[in-house]
Amino acid sequence: MGEPMALRLLAAGHTVNVWNRTPAKAQALTALGAQWCDTPAQAASDVDGVFICLLNTSAVEQVVFGPEGIVHARSLRWLVDHSSVHPEQTRAWSQRLHLACQADWFDAPVSGGVAGVQTGTLAVMVGGPASALDSARQALRAYASNITHMGDSGAGQATKLCNQTIVASTVAAIAEAVGLAQRNGIDLNQLAKALQGGWADSKPLQVFVPRMITPTQPSIGALSTMLKDVDTVMQVAQSSGVPMPVMAAVQQQLRAAQAAGLGEAELSALVCLVWPEQRSAF
Repeated sequence: MGEPMALRLLAAGHTVNVWNRTPAKAQALTALGAQWCDTPAQAASDVDGVFICLLNTSAVEQVVFGPEGIVHARSLRWLVDHSSVHPEQTRAWSQRLHLACQADWFDAPVSGGVAGVQTGTLAVMVGGPASALDSARQALRAYASNITHMGDSGAGQATKLCNQTIVASTVAAIAEAVGLAQRNGIDLNQLAKALQGGWADSKPLQVFVPRMITPTQPSIGALSTMLKDVDTVMQVAQSSGVPMPVMAAVQQQLRAAQAAGLGEAELSALVCLVWPEQRSAF
């Protein structure tokens, strides 16, 4: 996600500093005019703001608060975190960053995938101080068309958990429908078309049915990544007293798929639980 975001920022005329834990991954960006920096602190110094998009909590912790982290940057004003993490963790980071350098932290997870970034139609759900969002919003418009302030720190992450609840449960239901269709002699290539425009239709239906039938590359998201987010959903549900029986079942489906060796496969590999013969395709 980070690379296409940076490409859109460059295309929009922004001056962009870049840093990545794997320098080779930034070569395409520097070839197009981005400035490579040796540390996160250097990349975050003397700029309007900083965007990060990282895999998990430990990565964010190290990049922001490590010995060469963003917290040590000169004149840091705000940081936008596109990673998906626990809302309580992002609240703690927000307070820590502000105490260290008076910068504002926006938790801003996204929905829409790489395709959404590339077309500039990404949905961004933001938590943090509304009064300080305008500067970040101008840059976000390079790759997002739906930027919604959801509340104070942590609200963006909580909204992403709602998003993942809907997506994960929908993909699980789609996988079961594909398995049912396969066992009952339905032309699978006609399934998504047959349901298009009806109440069962959705963007996940149109995207995932073809990928479950004929897996393609590149991947649009690992099954293990969704399991990470669903685990967070269930943790927050438990702490806030929200019954989520459907998501509990989906969590176990994802866990079963990961135990079967499908964790690094695309999320569409969930279909293998109901259509075991399809395992070889993934």
